[in-house]
Amino acid sequence: MMDAEPAPEPGEDSSGESRFRAFRQAEALVESRRPLDALKALEPLLEHETDKPSVQLLAGRAYFHSAQLRRAERAFTRVLELDPTDHYARFVLGRTLQRLGRLTEALAQMRIASAMHPIPEYLEAISEVSARIALRD
Repeated sequence: MMDAEPAPEPGEDSSGESRFRAFRQAEALVESRRPLDALKALEPLLEHETDKPSVQLLAGRAYFHSAQLRRAERAFTRVLELDPTDHYARFVLGRTLQRLGRLTEALAQMRIASAMHPIPEYLEAISEVSARIALRD
């Protein structure tokens, strides 16, 4: 699930168009399981588009898939600062916290995501994390 892409504004110069192409390239690289290449493609956007939720979300996904979990956490947290209603960012923040072993925090984020958008994937993740917490306690 993706936010709106960073579309060039009317009259924007070629650097805006190149950032748009970089976003699309990074998106394709994440989808094809090449997160480090995606992060390279995202570099110009991460410098110039820091307040765009779509850029932060894509960077977070690339960080997550390349096991850069603290960076993923920061990116997903930034998405939620910019758009607190993004249920997918909340869910993947929960998955990131889960991989970091912060299960109680993960569960809280997953529950919020599920309350916002109750889909089976979110509910299954809640069950999984809840079971891990029960085993730990």
